[in-house]
Amino acid sequence: MHAFAHSLEHLLAELERVDLLIRAHVAAFRAAQTEDEQFRGLYVSEQQVDALLAAPLGMPAWLADDAPRRDRLEAHASLAQRTAARKRLALDAGIDLRLERLARLFALSELDVGILLVCLAVELDTRYEKLYAYLQDDVTKTRPSIDLVLSLLEPDPLKRFDVRERFAADAPLRSARLIEVFDDPARPSPPFIGKVARADERIVSFLLGSDRPDARIARCVQISRDAQSLDTLVLDDDTRRGLQGIARAAADGPRMVVHLQGPPGAGKRSIARAVCHERGLPLLVADLERLHADADGSLVAPLDLIAREARLANAALYWNGFDTLLAAERRSALEACLRVAGSAPHPSFLAGETPWLPGSALRGARYVSVTVSRPAVPQRIRLWHLVAEIHRVATPALDLTGIATKFKFTPGQIEASMRTAASLASWRDPQNARVSSQDLYDACRLNSNRTLATLAHKITPRFDWHDIVLPADRVAQLREICNHIKYRNQVFNDWGFDRKLASSKGLTFLFAGPSGTGKTMAAGIIAAELGLDLYKIDLSLVISKFIGETEKNLAHIFDEAETANAILFFDEADSLFGKRSEVKDSHDRYANIEVGYLLQRIEEYEGIAILATNFRRNMDDAFVRRLQFTVDFPLPTEGDRHRMWLSILPEHTPRDPALDLALMARRYNLTGGNIRNVALAAAFLAADDGDMIRMTHLIAATQREYQKMGKLVGDGEFRHAPPPS
Repeated sequence: MHAFAHSLEHLLAELERVDLLIRAHVAAFRAAQTEDEQFRGLYVSEQQVDALLAAPLGMPAWLADDAPRRDRLEAHASLAQRTAARKRLALDAGIDLRLERLARLFALSELDVGILLVCLAVELDTRYEKLYAYLQDDVTKTRPSIDLVLSLLEPDPLKRFDVRERFAADAPLRSARLIEVFDDPARPSPPFIGKVARADERIVSFLLGSDRPDARIARCVQISRDAQSLDTLVLDDDTRRGLQGIARAAADGPRMVVHLQGPPGAGKRSIARAVCHERGLPLLVADLERLHADADGSLVAPLDLIAREARLANAALYWNGFDTLLAAERRSALEACLRVAGSAPHPSFLAGETPWLPGSALRGARYVSVTVSRPAVPQRIRLWHLVAEIHRVATPALDLTGIATKFKFTPGQIEASMRTAASLASWRDPQNARVSSQDLYDACRLNSNRTLATLAHKITPRFDWHDIVLPADRVAQLREICNHIKYRNQVFNDWGFDRKLASSKGLTFLFAGPSGTGKTMAAGIIAAELGLDLYKIDLSLVISKFIGETEKNLAHIFDEAETANAILFFDEADSLFGKRSEVKDSHDRYANIEVGYLLQRIEEYEGIAILATNFRRNMDDAFVRRLQFTVDFPLPTEGDRHRMWLSILPEHTPRDPALDLALMARRYNLTGGNIRNVALAAAFLAADDGDMIRMTHLIAATQREYQKMGKLVGDGEFRHAPPPS
């Protein structure tokens, strides 16, 4: 006697036993038939009535005489012994027998396996459809009824009542959805034993060797087998020790449910995969958001199918998007998910963004909550180096510390950014494809949260330090602002200031000065210097006349900006962050509450925010005191204006050599913004004349700018005597 060579050989041997049972019952049924073959099934004969009355309760009349099938039943018993012996040999040899594994996974008894095999036979060979119809005396009944299954598997009428319980809804076969019990369409409201049993399609394919997920949930699940170990993950020591304890927990210990709470991309799935790697388990990831979107009705059945799939794969379960189930109207789905998670043989991971406690919903299971935060700068630096090593990117020439400091990325975003940078490098230089710091900065901006673009206007920086004209002290202040971002990691982490400061580590500063003095330009220069995007907040989308809406809109902007890795630019900030007034009525009281909320929210903001105002005196004094920087943008002096005039005209612009830009700077007290407008208007006047830019064009354009500004000037200010020839 030899062992089964593979799982399918064992399955066919077990089905051979079922085939012998069917043959024995066909012989008994045939021997008991006395009515005319031509009219069988169309009427009940007198002989049939007598046979039915003579049969014991719970036994078909054709089984009352055991003689016609006795020989085949003896052959069945002999075959069962040989099959059991060969099965033991195969298991001892380490051969995976899927039917045996299924019985072990779902605690199936020998009778349960027999029921499943009777239902399975018709799924593998259609001749059993006719045989089942014959035994049930009805050509339309091509699947076994519960009554037929009982007759095939248990000859003792009294014991048959016990077998009937194996079809109960909470019995293993049906609770695990291995078989389905349904009404015969041709027989409405039949008795329970008249219902039809059918093997589940996924179970059939599993027994035949398929590991493809159930088609009903295939879009919502995926198996993850390759993972890093816990030692290679970038984690703080306390979190690592706790996860190692989960990984080392005995398999026969209490059920374990781990809630991983943190922002998207923070590494929750990597943590679950690493824990499973330590335990030698694959991880089945279930997407609850997609499952909810695809479901036509209740989620209970799909959740049960996912749990069954995890058992078939011997995998731990990872419920991605767990927050989807926390809505009040999805309470039944939440209870079903927790029931599945709490009864799973391996750890179940609930992954979401919202803090949550199970209360009494997980009785009998150990609940562990793990907060997965965005990595701090030192962790991000390690992650960048680790990902660069994985992608074989040379790091000595890369500004990884600067990138880690400026972009508060999750592990997932760092991985995506490195892949994007490699693609950008290949596009830029297909032959070399060496990733540069610029490729990384561009990739990081592409992988930042783009939702902010729907709430604010993105400003593309077009200027550098050579373009801005300010007093030397103001330029120094702007450079100091950049240094605060560049050296955050060194000061806060390496030098320990992070432990000394309880307030937010964000950076908020004020640009104050008349319109056109360079506030927006300075913001763009800072963004370009740091390699960050600049978003100008549209106040029309923020300020609302309805109570509470302004705060809600601003909160939405700050929430999105936290993950956008961008600089927020609030122009005319005094309209939002203005002084609080004396309370005279309810409107004043609410206005002060609104301002107070806004001040608190921007103080808590961890990113970079620039507030610009034309009227510094309108800003709330208490708020201004909390700002890290305040930069005053003065009106330009004559020397400043002259420098602006010299730099404003592009190199390729045709101009009269006699242009007296010193005169323009001396005579007209304009800001940088006004000078830009005048130069552009003069260029269009010259183009219309088909000529180069002359003094007449500059002075005419200046007059239009003064009129636009509403300034009253004498006619003599706009006369120009040409230079003597």
